[in-house]
Amino acid sequence: MVVLRQANEGKKFKMTVDGEGEFERYPIKTPLIKKGDDLVQILKKELEDFEQDGDILLVAESVVAISEGRAFEFDKIRAGFWARILSRFVSKTPHGIGLGTPETMQLAIDEVGLPRILLAAFVHAVTRPFGFRGNFYRIAGERARGIDGPTEGTIPPYDRFASLIPKDPAGFAREMQEALLPKKVKVIVIDANDIGVNILGEKDNHYAELAKKLASDNPLGQGSESTPALLCRKIS
Repeated sequence: MVVLRQANEGKKFKMTVDGEGEFERYPIKTPLIKKGDDLVQILKKELEDFEQDGDILLVAESVVAISEGRAFEFDKIRAGFWARILSRFVSKTPHGIGLGTPETMQLAIDEVGLPRILLAAFVHAVTRPFGFRGNFYRIAGERARGIDGPTEGTIPPYDRFASLIPKDPAGFAREMQEALLPKKVKVIVIDANDIGVNILGEKDNHYAELAKKLASDNPLGQGSESTPALLCRKIS
């Protein structure tokens, strides 16, 4: 069993969530996940019956995407004409490159289609002078918004990869829940970083909001910690 009984460095093991109570948060250490790996069975094995009824298992969207083959070596992505042009107009922030490179823009075009990306870019260009922001991603959609470029601190070799979001995060969560039966564990796929948490696929607002709070300090570790999942257990 590779359930850690302490938090990753700089994080707290216990967290109190207003209106919900106090939780213990156990990082789940895994081997390096690769394309084609059965992530459901890997996590089940790492838990080894540690889970209990009522637990909440948070899984990083990036590791789900990797297992599905939706992560790509950055240097091998071949950006086309439109990707090179459109990426020039994407605002870059200290929080990540987003679609601000030809390579990640090409992934967006491949994922949602060139017409939708062009429409998003047109609306963005027309409305931005009037103070409207965020229209590009609102039109391009979640699958474009969720594309991640290479990130320092990610475990090698994935610090040189760009990735899409999982094909069906809700489907993965259901499969993981079924694998843990008869224990009743809620599984939620999350995209967490130091500026916020996005919930993928979860339609239950209560659990979505709870998951955001439980992951608000980005307690998963996808660098040397190799802990892309977190088991949260209410203790009071």
